[in-house]
Amino acid sequence: MKASESVPAFNSKLREYTNYIIRGIKKICTEIGPRAAGSEQELKAQEFMKSDLEKVADSVTIEPFKVRPKAFMGWFKIVSILLIFGLIVFLAGMPILTFMLLVAAAAILLGEFLFYREFTDALYKPATSHNLVAVRKAKGETKRRIIVSGHMDSSYEWRYTHKGGKFLLFFMLGGAAVGFAFFFITTMVALAKGYITEAPAKGYPFVMFIISVCFTPFFIGLYFMLNEKVMAPGANDNLTGSLCSAAVIRFLADNDIRFENTEVIALLTGSEESGLRGAKAFAKQHEDMLKDKNVETIFVGVETLRDYEHINIYSKDMSGLVRNSEKVCALMKEAGKLCGMDLKYASVYAGASDAAEISRQGYHAATLAAMDPGPPRYYHTRLDSHDNLDPKTIEKGLEIVLNTVFLFDEQGLKA
Repeated sequence: MKASESVPAFNSKLREYTNYIIRGIKKICTEIGPRAAGSEQELKAQEFMKSDLEKVADSVTIEPFKVRPKAFMGWFKIVSILLIFGLIVFLAGMPILTFMLLVAAAAILLGEFLFYREFTDALYKPATSHNLVAVRKAKGETKRRIIVSGHMDSSYEWRYTHKGGKFLLFFMLGGAAVGFAFFFITTMVALAKGYITEAPAKGYPFVMFIISVCFTPFFIGLYFMLNEKVMAPGANDNLTGSLCSAAVIRFLADNDIRFENTEVIALLTGSEESGLRGAKAFAKQHEDMLKDKNVETIFVGVETLRDYEHINIYSKDMSGLVRNSEKVCALMKEAGKLCGMDLKYASVYAGASDAAEISRQGYHAATLAAMDPGPPRYYHTRLDSHDNLDPKTIEKGLEIVLNTVFLFDEQGLKA
C-alpha cells in the first residue's frame, strides 16, 4: 500500500503533519533554545518530545549515555596548537620533535574527524546525553522493524561560515590543510637532509620552512574555527529530521494505522554533533534488538530538510569512507518515485550522519537529506533558526519517509 492510499485526503493530512513539524520546531527554538550535546537544553527538548509522543506511542523512553561533548570538535584547537608549536621547535633546532608533533596532529585529525573515533575524549569533561526511543508496536508477531531517526542537539557556530559563507570556510580550512601538508613535507625533507637536532639555515629546506611559516595565519585561524559563545538554533539541522521522525509515529496513531508485523520506532538521538555519540550509544544499548535475525531491521536517518533541489539519498557517509545499505537506499529510491521524484544517490564528503555509525556497526542504514552540500550559510550558524524553514521541503521529506515506511511494511528489503 502506498502511504497516499492509507487515509482519505492524504495531501491534506501531509500538510497537517508538516505544520505539526514546523510548530514543534518553533516551540523548541523559542522556549528551549539551542541544544549543546549533553546540555540541560538538549534534555529539555527530549522531554518535550517525550510528552508529545506519549500520547501516540506504545512506549517512550529517554535513555542516558555518557559523552565528552567538546572532544569531537576539539581537534580544531589541538591541531592548531600542535602546528604552531611545531613551527617554533623547528626554528629552535628540533625538526625531529616537529615531526613527532605533526604525526600527533595527523593522528588526532584522522582519528576524531575522519574516522569518528573517541581519540581525545579523555582530555575533556564528561556529561550525560540522552536518546529518545518511541515505539509503535505491530499488531501481531514482529517480523520487521523500521527505525526513523533525527538528532536533537545543535552545534557551536562555525565562525567562518557565518562571517563569509562557504568561500571563507573553504579558504580558511583549505589554507590550513595545504599548510599542514606542506609543513609535513618540509619536515621530512629536513630530516632526510640530516637536520635532526638543528634547523636548516640555507638551501631549499630553509626556503621550504619560510614558506611553511607563511601559513601561520591559517594555523591560528583553525584555533578560532568554532565560536563557543554562540550555539546554532538547529532548526533545520536537525529539528526537521527529529520532528519528521516523530510525525511518522503521530501519523500512524492519529489515523489508527497499526501494521500487522512491522514495528515502527522514532529515535531522536543526542550528541550527533559530538561525533555520532548518540547513535553509537543506541547501537550498543540495543545490540540484541539490532542483531535479532528473526526481525528484519533497518535505520532511516532524516537530516536537514531545507533545500528542495538537494533532496538526496546518502549512500556513502563519513566523508565517503562508509557505504550505507544498498537495499535501504533502493527502498528509499522506490519511495521517492511514489512521490514523483527520482532521487539521486549522494555522499557525505566531509562529516557524517547517524546512519554512518549504524552502518559501521554492520546494520542496514541510510540517510535522506535535503541540504546544499556547499555548505549553505545557515549551516552550523545562528541563521539556522525557526524562521528559516522551507515548508515545501519538509512536506516532501515527510512524504518520502512515510512511503519508505509503508513500502518496508509491504515488501521488506528486496533480495
